Amino acid sequence: MKTLLLFSLFLIAVGVLALVVWRQFDHRADRTEMARLIATQPHAPQSFSANLISDLPEPARRYFSYTIATGTPLHTVAEIKMRGQFALGNKQDPKNMPIEAKQILAAPFGLVWKMSGGSGLMRMSGSDSGSWMRFWISGIIPVVRLGGTRDHARSAFGRIIGEAAIWTPAALLPATGTVWEAVDDDTARFTVTFDDITQSVDITVDGEGKPTQVLFQRWSDANPDRVHQLQPFGGVLSEFREFQGFRLPTHVEAGNFFDSEDYFPFFIVDVTSLRFPSP
Repeated sequence: MKTLLLFSLFLIAVGVLALVVWRQFDHRADRTEMARLIATQPHAPQSFSANLISDLPEPARRYFSYTIATGTPLHTVAEIKMRGQFALGNKQDPKNMPIEAKQILAAPFGLVWKMSGGSGLMRMSGSDSGSWMRFWISGIIPVVRLGGTRDHARSAFGRIIGEAAIWTPAALLPATGTVWEAVDDDTARFTVTFDDITQSVDITVDGEGKPTQVLFQRWSDANPDRVHQLQPFGGVLSEFREFQGFRLPTHVEAGNFFDSEDYFPFFIVDVTSLRFPSP
């Protein structure tokens, strides 16, 4: 009996050690991908001027004139730290979990969103990227392992391009290959194509050009039938601050089925810091 107990304890210890090592491999993958994305930052970025947007439709010119000051180096990669809440439930029962996260956003190349949230034994941590979604409970119990599929890549690309409209407007200038068109007097639509995936996003601006909301059709299975389909996703932007010549929102509320009765803002965050790292 004693031998059996010792052997059982040994197996448990080996299992826990294997999970800890597995978790460390995830951390290393996060660091590697973040470094790759930061390396796409321009080494000697051009400075912003009005002539770079002179051929754009009026609401798009307004958007860029508000978000980027003349003479600002056009950094396209941002490191964003945020805190807020992430809903694990639904509109009727949100089950909001407090979170903190660090994100590297480098449209169109990718993003890594590394978060921790909750408390106690149910504390959740992990990361979301263009290639994977990996989350753990208490740092040693894997609960989500997704990615590596066309569906995931297409869904993630929607997030990458949608968030570029929020936090890295320089990545959407015409010189990057982004195509712009007017939707109405206060809304501009841009389209980005990368690695055979195309995403369009609508930005609504106020009279001075401040972006108030983003809306796009995102490839997602976040619906009652759990099937991948195009469905509206969007968010409301507020509390703008200046960061190295960029005027950007620091409060974002976003979710599926934006601008409809089914809209549920499961992602509500405040930016605590934002910088443009050197490549």
